[in-house]
Amino acid sequence: MSANIIKEHEDFYYNEQGYKVFTEKFHLKRGYCCKSGCKHCPYGYDKKTDTFLKINKTNLKK
Repeated sequence: MSANIIKEHEDFYYNEQGYKVFTEKFHLKRGYCCKSGCKHCPYGYDKKTDTFLKINKTNLKK
């Protein structure tokens, strides 16, 4: 990411409870999965099973 600048509505938004929620675009720019069980994880990580779901690599090129 360029200079670690994140933009509201592009890289994150605030949910109804006021928490910051990172978008799929942000995760793809970051380039790796943090294994936190993020709502918009493009890497297919499942926190409950601590596994990655099989994903199609073309989905990561959005």
